[in-house]
Amino acid sequence: MITTQPESVTVFSVEDLVMSCEASGSPPPIFRWTKDGEEFDPGTDPELKVAENAGSFAFYTLSNTMDTLKQYQGKYVCYASNELGTAVSNEATLSTDVPPTQQKEKKVSVKSEAGSSIVLKCNPPQSSMEPIIHWMDWKLHHIKLSKRVVVGKDGNLYFAYLTTEDSRNDYTCNVQYLATRTILAKEPITLTVAPSNSLLRNKRPQMMRPTGSHSVYHALRGQTMELECIVQGHPTPDVTWLRKDGELSESRTSKEMFDRRLHFTNISESDAGEYQCSANNSQGKLTHIYTVIVEAAPYWTKEPVSQLYAPGETVRLDCQADGIPTPTISWTINGIPLSATDKDSRRTLTSGGSLILNDVSFGDTAIYQCQASNKHGTIITNTNVYVIELPPQILSEDRNIYTFTEGQKASLECETFGSPKPKVTWESGSTSSLLADPRVNLLTNGILEIHNVTREDEGYYTCSVQNTNLSVIAELEVLNRTVILSPPQALKVQPGNTAIFSCVAQVDPKLGSPLIQWRKNNQKLFESHSDEKYTFEGPDLIITNVGPDDEGVYICQVITKLDMAEASGTLTLCDRPDPPTLLQITDPKSHAVTLSWTPGDDHNSPVLEYVVEFEDQGLKDEHWEELKKVRGSEQHASLPLWPYMSYRFRVIAINEVGRSDPSKPSEIYNTPAEAPDNNPEDVRSESTNQNTLVVTWQEMDQRNFNGPNFRYMVLWRRAVGSGPYWHVNSTAAPPFVVNDVGNFSAFEIKVQAVNDIGEGPEPDPVIGYSGEDVPLDAPMNVGVVLINSTTIKASWAPVEKAKVRGHLLGYKIYLTRTGSRGHHRGLRAKESEETKVVETGPNEERRVISDLRPYSHYNLAMTVFNSKGEGPASETLEFKTHEGVPGPPTSLMLDSPSETEMTLHWTPPGQPNGVLIGYLLQYQRIVESDDSPMQVETIDDPTVGHLTLRSLDRHSHYRFYLRGRTTAGDGEPIMREGATTLDGAPPAFVNLSAGENAVNLSWVAKKRHRNVRFQIYYLNKKDGRNWKQSEKVNSSQSFYQLQGLTPGSQYLLRFTYNNFTFFEVQPSFATQGWFIGVVSAIVLLLLILLILCFIKRSKGGKTNGILNPTVPTGVLLLNKYIKYIYIFFFLTKSNIHSSSSYAECQTKRSSLTSNY
Repeated sequence: MITTQPESVTVFSVEDLVMSCEASGSPPPIFRWTKDGEEFDPGTDPELKVAENAGSFAFYTLSNTMDTLKQYQGKYVCYASNELGTAVSNEATLSTDVPPTQQKEKKVSVKSEAGSSIVLKCNPPQSSMEPIIHWMDWKLHHIKLSKRVVVGKDGNLYFAYLTTEDSRNDYTCNVQYLATRTILAKEPITLTVAPSNSLLRNKRPQMMRPTGSHSVYHALRGQTMELECIVQGHPTPDVTWLRKDGELSESRTSKEMFDRRLHFTNISESDAGEYQCSANNSQGKLTHIYTVIVEAAPYWTKEPVSQLYAPGETVRLDCQADGIPTPTISWTINGIPLSATDKDSRRTLTSGGSLILNDVSFGDTAIYQCQASNKHGTIITNTNVYVIELPPQILSEDRNIYTFTEGQKASLECETFGSPKPKVTWESGSTSSLLADPRVNLLTNGILEIHNVTREDEGYYTCSVQNTNLSVIAELEVLNRTVILSPPQALKVQPGNTAIFSCVAQVDPKLGSPLIQWRKNNQKLFESHSDEKYTFEGPDLIITNVGPDDEGVYICQVITKLDMAEASGTLTLCDRPDPPTLLQITDPKSHAVTLSWTPGDDHNSPVLEYVVEFEDQGLKDEHWEELKKVRGSEQHASLPLWPYMSYRFRVIAINEVGRSDPSKPSEIYNTPAEAPDNNPEDVRSESTNQNTLVVTWQEMDQRNFNGPNFRYMVLWRRAVGSGPYWHVNSTAAPPFVVNDVGNFSAFEIKVQAVNDIGEGPEPDPVIGYSGEDVPLDAPMNVGVVLINSTTIKASWAPVEKAKVRGHLLGYKIYLTRTGSRGHHRGLRAKESEETKVVETGPNEERRVISDLRPYSHYNLAMTVFNSKGEGPASETLEFKTHEGVPGPPTSLMLDSPSETEMTLHWTPPGQPNGVLIGYLLQYQRIVESDDSPMQVETIDDPTVGHLTLRSLDRHSHYRFYLRGRTTAGDGEPIMREGATTLDGAPPAFVNLSAGENAVNLSWVAKKRHRNVRFQIYYLNKKDGRNWKQSEKVNSSQSFYQLQGLTPGSQYLLRFTYNNFTFFEVQPSFATQGWFIGVVSAIVLLLLILLILCFIKRSKGGKTNGILNPTVPTGVLLLNKYIKYIYIFFFLTKSNIHSSSSYAECQTKRSSLTSNY
């Protein structure tokens, strides 16, 4: 088979002429060539040299001149043959060309006027190579390109319009040819741009390249192509592209050269259609239509497969190709066309291009070539047909485990070998007929495919060769697919901030930990260590100090050993918008103008709204205020204005990031003066003093003055009996006071705004009153109806309006509790009186009053009041409230005389609210389920203050509720919780700590145990049998100090309760007063002995190894004695807590002494 095809080549130098071909086969193939359809043997040509190795053949020229190479131009085909057949290569074209050279040119000078468009020609040398154009200056710096200045595909430099800054004398076109590695510099062009005599005029867009309104482009499938749209105009037009008959392909199209080119990559038939370029500026719009025709060289849609066949089989070689125009299919055998071979009835050529060989024999073994051709080229494929007999075999291993994730295509292999080709079948224990499932497909090579595999497909599958006992088992394992639960989101981030993309995935545990790979615009990202730009933290990608280069599409790929899930999010740099520009005031009206502006850059965050602010030039301080808001899509606003003001405006743009800086202020705009449009609001009287009328109102905003010398005109007259005449006066500000008008007289009042231009609209009068006085009369016919023990209903007759002498605000009801009904009058007088005041509305004649004390004496009186105060009180009315339920008892204490008894002590309710007739006691055990039954005890004697409950559970806690009772019912309860007290017992263990003349005793007191009293007997061992006893000690106090002991003495202790010894300290303990004297004497004696030993043996000790001869003997003895002193100190200093503690100390002393 041909493994490396010969390639077409254009020869620019003798070194370029190389034609090679590689093939594989057994036995190794032999090569031959044809040129333009004729046999060509490079080995016989003296101008060519051949390099032939096993599996390869190449030839190249020995000539030194290009002229001799022209004879080798043509179309070459390589043939590789062995005893099994001949393979044929694709056709390769060899052509020659002369490298482009520098041509002598004249200097070009171009003159033009600012505002006009121009084209600077490049004219690259003609060549078969595609040139790359660079416009540069004499310093080899690239000419700065922009939307206004672009390079065309023809290499020319296009200016949409000229400015005087474009003048220069070194516009140089540099032509680069990659194949020959040459760059040719054209002669520099001088461009002189003269200033325009008039203002730079705006121009509508016009096409520069291509010309006209319609163009047709041809392209071949798989190639690249560019549509060009270069326009002139002022301002520089913006160019946009669209497809008229569909959507632009995002994957295969891109815009280049400042949107002047639409670039197609790997163009396909679906890209054929109509495209439109639109050029826009403020002066108009221009469109150009492009018809794109896409044709295709032949390409394979189905290729025949090389295979082994047994004699007598039928061979079908399917060969299908597509292209525009539709290609023709032809067949050759070992490179010889079918038409040139002997006719064989066993060969059939179908209309679809397939070649069928019936009843093949060993002589049909050959290499068959299928060739597809149209006007754009020819393709060829080689297929081996090998006729042979071999027994069947299964090459795939038995018991293979195939693991896939849900949704994947599972492929279970069953590779066989043999001739004729073995036929296999697949079976599954869970499915009777596998191939009945539309997801299952059995390939000709024995592979079983299961599309969109699920967990239900798991299990064992058996592959068998028909008519044999050969079979293998394959196990299919299906895991959960990898799913991204939280994909990266679309982020908008301000420059300099940090962006965080998160990518949380769910992975089957059997797949292990996944690899999370991040990509930006399909480029793999790596964690940054120097600038920490990119940081990977678990599922997060952190991008710090975000800048323009960080914008793009970020893809999260969760990769396992079996599958991959990916999701993407975009990062867009956004910021506050730039301020609007070019503010213009148009369409002036009496109270409005139109303000328009040009939006600034929104920095990738659309403007949500514009805020128009104004500044009053009449104010001394600079102060900007909001005037109006408009939508972000608007670029103008109609502004309401006040008369007689001097305005300046500015505009602020707002997007999601924030507010822009304010625009530059507009020019000043003055509005003319007018009479006031309205009058002050909330005109009213606020007369507080008698005999005066105070008129006030809400002051008007200065912006509503509308003209110079603004003032308020106040008008008033009596509401009744004054006739049509008004009293008039003016003032600069409220209030306005009128004197000598009487008490609480009604007036019509109104206030009108006035300036030098005129008066405001006629105001409507309002009623106001002069100052009030206190009421003269009290409410009459006051009555009380008892509703229950705590509620009454009071009623009264209203006071005449004239007697109120002001605005009636309401009534006050005074309720005074003088005492309880249960007390004698003398005792009731000692109770402090409680007065409750209830206010009513002005229109009420009755009121229900609650929260009174039951079983009490009350007095009731009423007054009427206005803003000046209250009038005289009504006659006092006495009444008594009914008896009610009592309040809770004042106290409840618990006392337990035994383990099963509880005595309750209480005091009567502080508020009996009637005659107490007894008590009600309820109690229950406290349990977790809270469903213990409630026990009830009724006490009919109200004088009883205690009760003992018996037969209680000694292990339980109880909750007690006690209520007082009157004839009105049971009152509120008092609640306590408690438990009985267990029988007391003396402490089981006592700790001792001896002092100089006392011993401290401590123990743990038992909770819920009753206190018991015990005594301590102590014996000084020096006194013989004379035991002494302490006072009675309470077991609940946990501590006792036994005092009056003799320092330095040893004592025995016995603890007794009810004449029974319950604890004893044996054999004894010692007080510590003698300790200092004994230790001091011993230390003094030891020091004397040590000094004597040191003097006597200071010259050295024994040298037999028992003592160190380098250490003075006195020092060793001193060290030994100090150890004994430490042991003695430790034993005497230790506190003996019990007989067991004493024994432990004895053991320690023996152990320490033996160590020394």
